[in-house]
Amino acid sequence: MSRKAIGMVMNRLLTEEDLRVCFAVDPLTILGELHNRGFELAPFEIDLFLASDLQMWSRTDRMPAELTH
Repeated sequence: MSRKAIGMVMNRLLTEEDLRVCFAVDPLTILGELHNRGFELAPFEIDLFLASDLQMWSRTDRMPAELTH
């Protein structure tokens, strides 16, 4: 399930601007809320999201076309 959850969290961060803004302000809270909604991430996966470059999630010019529609 973890690989699927990672992909789902990534997809939401890439496609939902409001979520992305909230993640930039308080990433741990957002990951906790996503966990409560069933996005089960392992502790090291949470750490990777927390350590990620926030600008990466706003790079829509590099997103696959199927994620932008």
